[in-house]
Amino acid sequence: MRLAVTGATGFVGGAVCRAAVAAGWQVTAFGRRATADAGRLAGAAYRSWDIGAAKLADPPAVDAVVHCAASATDTGVAREVWRTNLLGTHHVLASFPGRRIVHVSSGSVYDPFRPTVCAKEHEAPVERYLNAYAAAKAAAEQLVLAIARDAVVLRPHAVYGAGDTTLLPRLLENVRFGRLLVPGTGKVLVSMTHVDSLARACLLAATAGPAWPSVFNIADRAPVTVDWALRGLLASAGVPVRPAYVPAWLLSPPARAFPRGRLNRYVISQFAVERTLDLTAAIERLGFEPAPTAFPPP
Repeated sequence: MRLAVTGATGFVGGAVCRAAVAAGWQVTAFGRRATADAGRLAGAAYRSWDIGAAKLADPPAVDAVVHCAASATDTGVAREVWRTNLLGTHHVLASFPGRRIVHVSSGSVYDPFRPTVCAKEHEAPVERYLNAYAAAKAAAEQLVLAIARDAVVLRPHAVYGAGDTTLLPRLLENVRFGRLLVPGTGKVLVSMTHVDSLARACLLAATAGPAWPSVFNIADRAPVTVDWALRGLLASAGVPVRPAYVPAWLLSPPARAFPRGRLNRYVISQFAVERTLDLTAAIERLGFEPAPTAFPPP
């Protein structure tokens, strides 16, 4: 199997490269950086490519592409987010016409204005989002499904694991005086996705026959409470802080009590209400086998 992986120097892309190499696949890794850590890519061939700038002039011959590259910020400049997440996706499609595209999207494409309770794939996209990241991810999904033959879209939520460069660092930006400020009560349920499970799902999607629907939620076996998840993440990272829950209305403009950090409306929507995914389609049609949520010791 010949595979191309975009965003290979990132958290998810690196995990996909390592899983594919371990499976004996021939992998070409792409990332924006000029060079990459060979260990993170398990020895996969690496090429520098800014997907937002242009399509590849000389793409390698591959059987499938796992498209992980994205601007994952929820507070960044909207123009850059759209450039990477939508225009970049267009350049990936143009570079590999006729190839199986596995597009790694996000559970953020579900409705941010109401709880996501065992959401099924047909419930997204929606008309309104709270930031450019979610809106661009939803638009990129639609682009992929409209253009790519036999495309597969994966929607993970709250991806975690060794080498996390997104979820845990964002959380730590809201630590104040030994406490992690969190909107809500911590009692609502959330679907988590271990990065290794997501990588396995990417390989399944790259080799699966035509499937309908071609959009799949990917997460751990069962939801957990926000408080349990946060305590597990912090403990696994060896961070000596504990969650401190604050009513969501105190963190919402114009009553924001804690103006610093990343406690914006998007973050509040992710922690204060339920965000869980239905995995039936991935299990029955993709052959995905979810594992329980587990945090390794530090």
